[in-house]
Amino acid sequence: MANSIKMEVLKIATAGSVDDGKSTLIGRMLYDTKSLTSDKLEAIEKTSKQKGYDYLDFSLATDGLVAEREQGITIDVAHIYFSTAKKSYIIADTPGHVEYTRNMVTGASTSQAAIILIDARKGVIEQTNRHFFINNLLRIKDVVVAINKMDLVDYSEETYNAIKADFEELMAKRDYQDQKITFIPVSALKGDNVVNKTDKTPWYTGPTLLEHFEALDRKDIFNAGTPRFPVQYVIRPKTDEHHDFRGFAGKVYGGELSVGDEVVALPSQTRSKIKEIYFHDKKYKTASRRSSVTITLNDEINLSRGDMLVKVDDLPTVDKQFTATISWMDSLPLAAGNKYIVQHGVNKVLAKVEQVHHKIAPDYSGIDTETDSLGMNDIAQVSFRLNKPIFYDQFKNHRTNGSFILIDTKSNSTVGAGFIS
Repeated sequence: MANSIKMEVLKIATAGSVDDGKSTLIGRMLYDTKSLTSDKLEAIEKTSKQKGYDYLDFSLATDGLVAEREQGITIDVAHIYFSTAKKSYIIADTPGHVEYTRNMVTGASTSQAAIILIDARKGVIEQTNRHFFINNLLRIKDVVVAINKMDLVDYSEETYNAIKADFEELMAKRDYQDQKITFIPVSALKGDNVVNKTDKTPWYTGPTLLEHFEALDRKDIFNAGTPRFPVQYVIRPKTDEHHDFRGFAGKVYGGELSVGDEVVALPSQTRSKIKEIYFHDKKYKTASRRSSVTITLNDEINLSRGDMLVKVDDLPTVDKQFTATISWMDSLPLAAGNKYIVQHGVNKVLAKVEQVHHKIAPDYSGIDTETDSLGMNDIAQVSFRLNKPIFYDQFKNHRTNGSFILIDTKSNSTVGAGFIS
């Protein structure tokens, strides 16, 4: 029997204003980690030459996405994948404008780390406030402030320090103190401090961007462990050999579950112990966070899709009402009295908006209490009443079990994302 199932995937949200060099930065990471295909590389070389550049234009590595955005085609979030010997990476590339607040929330909500890009010539601007606010709202534990285009300010330590000081003033406004902020001076175009160290910034002794992410420890970027196991499927094979097998398939969130753990099933409150943990046909002693497994129990208890297994001494809140921070994503407004479907994990529950408490300005400029509805890209504090209880945690304590999406009952489209407070 193996000990536990492990996988090392780091999802990074990127945020930057137009022309801050985000596409170039991503392209540079792909190039310097040798993650670009030969035909992509040839296309970059050819197009750079045609444009008369004496350098490779790495922004072309994500040019398809940029072209579509320029044509006004809505891309929620583009995902770029690459791997090193140590980790697999997913970069969630989100547009940075105020009208794309919802896209930024979508990209950052499932990320464990973030890059906020700042143009060294412009410094901290209003959009920087917004990018940091969303990373703070979504409890992203590891944020790198990449001060880019250092080559255009002669690699000035003074400029770097001034931007760092301005950003530290912004940090004083946050309400989430568990966040680690790292400042790195880079030139995406020249490749300075992105993947490889440069001798152009002798005054900077920290890691490169990639070195920083390679060294990140899982325990430093995930919230502390309170395991939650929402049941997705009940497995009852129709074969003579396994006729008495009854397993519960799902994904472990927030912590680890091990054979022998005493668990309680929600909503029935029935107790049992974990008998076996399977991943395909292999047995494991422990299921680590984010692993998809099948669990069997010592006792024959009634569990179905949408129910949840948790440790007996670590229960979530079971309730038919809650207040949450909502990021509104629809052109039709959210207003008190409206009904939506709350999808919380695998559970879908009908919900009514009780009250819109206040709107929150996503640039740290304050709240607006004179409001009773939300428009697209608004962020607000909203209370809901549900037609049946769900099993939730506060978002600050459990990112997965404290978040949900709102679905329009008529169109069936996703209209908002919520973070339980």
